[in-house]
Amino acid sequence: MTEHVKVAIEAGVMTITLARPEKKNALNNAMYGVLADSLEQAEADPAVRVVVFQADGDAFTAGNDLADFTAQATGAFSGERHVGRFLKALANATRPLVAAVHGQAVGVGTTMLLHCDLVFTSPDARLTTPFVNLALVPEAASSWLLPARIGHARAYAMFALGEAVDGTTAAAWGLSNAVVPLDELRARARASADQLAKRPLGALTTTKRLMRDAEKIAALMDTEGALFAERLQTAEAREAFMAFAERRPADFSKVA
Repeated sequence: MTEHVKVAIEAGVMTITLARPEKKNALNNAMYGVLADSLEQAEADPAVRVVVFQADGDAFTAGNDLADFTAQATGAFSGERHVGRFLKALANATRPLVAAVHGQAVGVGTTMLLHCDLVFTSPDARLTTPFVNLALVPEAASSWLLPARIGHARAYAMFALGEAVDGTTAAAWGLSNAVVPLDELRARARASADQLAKRPLGALTTTKRLMRDAEKIAALMDTEGALFAERLQTAEAREAFMAFAERRPADFSKVA
């Protein structure tokens, strides 16, 4: 468990709050464990009808904690990696998922939104998927889901160039349902969750199953995950993480 993820259940709604604001809610292994446990609990608990993701501080999440990535790249990490459990829980979720997104939403902070059923972004939201910048590849089945949602050209620019999408553009492109003033963001997400909690759960579950190919999504996650793990061991990745730690631009020209 970790104090960096807060979970509350009220009136059929499980609210999951990322609470590591001093690190821009960067997700470490312990946080992924709580996220996975919570989604698994939501599936098993008939009292939970909807799940809401939100975050404290000025960012939704800065993505994966790069200290964890570095540990994996250098072989210093041991134990179970919970990110895979979290991603599979997203793929297989039958409960409606709602997200309130503000500030930075980096990497998994954006790709997880592709698994949410309702997403609300504030104007200051900045959605980025800079995997190539770190010599990595897309994850969370985003290599299929993102271009399917916004088109190949836009998705490629987000993946390969790390281009950011603001909250207003996210709504225009269909990455979110609406752009909402920051001071109204949580209330809007909660109001939508409350509406969903009053709907017949069986009908919601069946509708979601019809709209998503969970088996294909989970299989693609496995493929991406294997390639992601391979990329973490490359000289390109070592250069990317070293450059980040040394606060300098990465130089991939010297990497064979």
